[in-house]
Amino acid sequence: MDKVSFLHPEFLLLLALLPIVGVWLYRSRKQQSVTLTLPTVSGLEGLVNWKVLLKPYLLVFRLVALALIIIGLARPRTVDVSNQTKTTRGIDIVMAVDLSSSMLAKDLEPNRMEALKKVADRFVDDRPNDRIGIVVYAGEAYTKVPVTTDKAIVKQMLQELNYDPTVDDGTGIGMGLATAVNRLKESKAKSRVIILLTDGINNAGFIEPETAADLAKEYGIKVYTIGLGSNGMAPFPVGYTPDGALVYRNMKVEIDEKLMKSIAKKTGGTYFRATSNSRLEAIYDEINQMETTEIEELRYYDYEEQFRPFALLALVLLVLEVGLRQTLYRSFI
Repeated sequence: MDKVSFLHPEFLLLLALLPIVGVWLYRSRKQQSVTLTLPTVSGLEGLVNWKVLLKPYLLVFRLVALALIIIGLARPRTVDVSNQTKTTRGIDIVMAVDLSSSMLAKDLEPNRMEALKKVADRFVDDRPNDRIGIVVYAGEAYTKVPVTTDKAIVKQMLQELNYDPTVDDGTGIGMGLATAVNRLKESKAKSRVIILLTDGINNAGFIEPETAADLAKEYGIKVYTIGLGSNGMAPFPVGYTPDGALVYRNMKVEIDEKLMKSIAKKTGGTYFRATSNSRLEAIYDEINQMETTEIEELRYYDYEEQFRPFALLALVLLVLEVGLRQTLYRSFI
């Protein structure tokens, strides 16, 4: 519903004077009236009709008209306010996700992959004004989604992430990071960020992680690194049963934290270790708070003047009051 405001609300103070004006008009009219004393009113009973009963309301017509004029002078108007936001300095973000078979390990609930997808989906929702892309890697790397403002497609592709047994298994951290850098190197955004997540050690690909980190630094791209996995042992997939079900075996969790810290430090980012679902959520929340986007809010006001109905009604009442006094009640004035 549109709000009502007044352009000149100070005029409304005049409404407080109306009772005084009413008393003054009433007394002045009464002084102008002629008093006739009769011994009996039995012969005038037929004269007490609707005209006599209506006469006191002429003063009310004038007072109401004055009130309407005052309200009209205050310029009532409805206002429709609409807000629009404009990104003044946006951020381009690429999430580089490890899709090796170890991401199916069950030290997070229900496994590392599903836990990541849930948290990353919420992270996308929290970045409505930024462009986001997805790079995936295992033994090789490729772009799943180029940086885009279409959050619906980003969220859809996130949900489709899974281990693909047809792709060379392994953890090519350097390949994943280099591919992510390639997606951002031409970006004109105020800030360019890579969130590099892995649950293992670099053991695949032909690009060394240190080389990819140097490229990120050269292009001014900040890299946040996340090591995903609990401490100690965890149930890892090691093969399939004859009917296609995954076989799990407890194995030691190995993450090259020294490498991940080095990449983050070299590019001005931060290294995080996610050992549980709640810690993974907290990490993405922390990154979300560290990388803020400057937003300009534009507010539009659409005013529609509403004084005309008040002015017209006041005119009608004044014309009616003056007309009645000059016609039906002329002899009483």
